Amino acid sequence: MNPTRSLLATARADIPASIVVALVALPLCLGVALASGAPLFSGIIAGVVGGLVVGGLSKSPLSVSGPAAGLTVIVLAAIESLPSFQIFTLAVMLAGVMQLAFSFTRAGILAEFVPSSVITGMLAAIGLILILKQIPHAVGYDAEAEGIFEFSTADGFNTISRLWDSVTGRLTPGAVLIAAVSLAFLFWWDAARPKQGPLRFVPGPLVVVVIGVVGNALLGAMMPEWQLGTRHLVQVPIAASPAEFVNLFSLPDFTAITSGTVWSVAVTLAIVASLESLLSVKAIDELDPKRRTTDKNWELMAQGGGNIVSGLIGGLPVTSVIVRSSANVDSGAESKLSTLLHGTWLLVSVALIPAVLNLIPLSALAAVLIATGYKLTKPKLFVERFKQGWTQFVPLVVTVVAILFTDLLEGIVIGMVVGFIFVIARNFRPAITVAHDGGDWLVRARRNLYFIHKYELQKSLARVPDGANLMIDLTSTNYVDLDNVDVINAFIRNAAYRDIAVLLRGDIAEKTAPKINAPLAEVRYA
Repeated sequence: MNPTRSLLATARADIPASIVVALVALPLCLGVALASGAPLFSGIIAGVVGGLVVGGLSKSPLSVSGPAAGLTVIVLAAIESLPSFQIFTLAVMLAGVMQLAFSFTRAGILAEFVPSSVITGMLAAIGLILILKQIPHAVGYDAEAEGIFEFSTADGFNTISRLWDSVTGRLTPGAVLIAAVSLAFLFWWDAARPKQGPLRFVPGPLVVVVIGVVGNALLGAMMPEWQLGTRHLVQVPIAASPAEFVNLFSLPDFTAITSGTVWSVAVTLAIVASLESLLSVKAIDELDPKRRTTDKNWELMAQGGGNIVSGLIGGLPVTSVIVRSSANVDSGAESKLSTLLHGTWLLVSVALIPAVLNLIPLSALAAVLIATGYKLTKPKLFVERFKQGWTQFVPLVVTVVAILFTDLLEGIVIGMVVGFIFVIARNFRPAITVAHDGGDWLVRARRNLYFIHKYELQKSLARVPDGANLMIDLTSTNYVDLDNVDVINAFIRNAAYRDIAVLLRGDIAEKTAPKINAPLAEVRYA
């Protein structure tokens, strides 16, 4: 099928979804830039590049890239350690080159080793963080920049204390009213949205933005004391002229390319951005209603290309971002046309209508993100994993708690460690069963045999008495490592002197134990 025709076929769903994603991404781009100590417009640049460049190169149908909250601490430290922001953007560009190298070495396969329970936990944690972080914005307490996911902040607050402070005396009536109406509409629209007709393409979040802008204008006319001021609205940088807009872009300072600090920052950015992108894309693949699978190595190439371009024109580093991607899925996007268009809307809107964007209340956007967060962390997810057993439920809960109280990557590492502990524990469960009826004995391998099963195999074979008829059943295995092969071969050779008749069963049997000439043993294969 022609790729262009395929994209256009989904336009009715992708166009409205792209507008929603752009509106969600806008304050997040600004918030990440603010928290990173970077120029605000550098966040917008990264958002545009994430949409147009990464979106164009990527094979992911639903992933949306942009400046990532998970990199704010690293970016802030890097900007403070380097002489200028232009030298930092050089490091961003070099990180992109390294990501291209990662893709050529097929490092994307690393994402496939993350347990599904940890991925589910990551999504649930992001959902909870969205809810906890956006409630203060919903009630008009906009002390923390949008897009910050770390538990503790530099001003001594953390997620919980900030939330408590916002709901116990920092309420702004106008913001509370707009957020409440917006949330009520969103949950109602999810249930009432028609399945047929043109209204089925109208995303609730887009209506919510209109509700916010119109509602705040009505408050100004009817209850001026409740109208939201500038600090409670989106704040996009406004250029006075086209030339001033162009000057918001900047080239890297290539004179610092020999600096060891620049290369150190570049390596750090490349590794962390790659890990975050791989995990985000894998998570979004699981949210995709069509369950499409993204080529992870190609995604590293796309992310590398994005960071090269972002660094070249003065932007922050980009990664695949779960929040925007989740909003994309939630808005009904069907292809990457939504991602491409969202980058287009960001660029056009900040260039042509920044004053209009600055009318959008943060509380309305907070309502959109709270609703998105709820869908990521529905109680149903926890119930399903609980029913699957502790080996799935415990890594899920540990991942959620770890991400909530640290940050995204640290939490995922902790969740993976716990997940792998359960994997190892499962392999230590009995892999061999022994049964007998008089002089007939059966030693059966229930699954593949690895080094850790060597002692169990030796102990099981040691139970077989002299003069017995023994069947060693390997039909449930497709792999037996050499240590266990040696154990079986040693037993067969010794069986000749103990009057034990051995029957090996299974497709792998002849590869496992060679026939031997023994006067007292009968070794057969079934």
